[in-house]
Amino acid sequence: MIKLKTELQSAGTVIIAGHVRPDGDTTGACLAVYNYIREQFPGIEVKVYLETVNPSFLFLKGAEEIRREYPAEESCDLFISLDVSDKERLGKALPYFEAAKRTLCIDHHITNPGFADENLVCADASSTSELVYGMMEPEKISKETAEALYLGIVHDTGVFQYSNTTEKTMGIAGKLMSKGIDFTGIIDRTFYKKTYVQNQVLGRALMESIMLLDGRVIMGRIRQKDMDFYGVGPKDLEGIVNQLRVTEGVEVAIFLHETGIQEYKVSLRSNGIVDVSRVCAYFGGGGHVKAAGCTMHGTMYDVVNNLTLHIEQQLLGTDPEQESGT
Repeated sequence: MIKLKTELQSAGTVIIAGHVRPDGDTTGACLAVYNYIREQFPGIEVKVYLETVNPSFLFLKGAEEIRREYPAEESCDLFISLDVSDKERLGKALPYFEAAKRTLCIDHHITNPGFADENLVCADASSTSELVYGMMEPEKISKETAEALYLGIVHDTGVFQYSNTTEKTMGIAGKLMSKGIDFTGIIDRTFYKKTYVQNQVLGRALMESIMLLDGRVIMGRIRQKDMDFYGVGPKDLEGIVNQLRVTEGVEVAIFLHETGIQEYKVSLRSNGIVDVSRVCAYFGGGGHVKAAGCTMHGTMYDVVNNLTLHIEQQLLGTDPEQESGT
């Protein structure tokens, strides 16, 4: 196991970054590493770059230090990439990765090719935050760092209900709880609590959802004009695909939201039979076996037809990759 203490020995300057459209795991892992370095290695200059994060995460220590402006020139001794499956998903932080003297990638996406100088990629881990915990000295983890790690684990395990939750995951969560964090409050205000408008959008997506492939696939969507009507952004759509997934009889949930003219952000969730990371990888995306995403172009009907073609191949056992054992 790679240890942060070892990686930081020769680093005077560190940049931390996560993937575009940061989720709970990305935000939690980045702020946990940021806080840990500031607390345990005060001689190191550390900066964290992320796109706008969910407002409910702003209680985390260090959130106010997140940099959202990207100077033209920014170099460092060590660049730490967290929860990023492909370096292109670093977005505006990619030039800093390319300019760094040394790079470290910590991730749990099965599609990650290992793009840094040093890579800790473990697809069996529940989250990047779980991996980050293993890189730290447990006795030196502060309450504030524990809060960030716990949030990351909670969000990527769906509050410990997804199959990526293991005995090890629960053990780590218990150790983080022992730091005195408000674990029930973190879950409630960052995972379950929604605004009235968010509930309306969720209701709209569920009401207009349709069943496909004899009820084994469900598809929901939100158009740009719907988002404009309710006054919401992409962050307000989190959780919709998971609600679609728990529909009785469904194997795969598809959720689309418009991001441009004939452009859709696609989120897929599987209940086990279909490897949605393989589906999304075909269309230039990636993720995990049961949770993945990509961006697709065309009409909504083109997008859905292309997705369901690949999903149906796996449901019927006719996927060429499955047959070849890859």
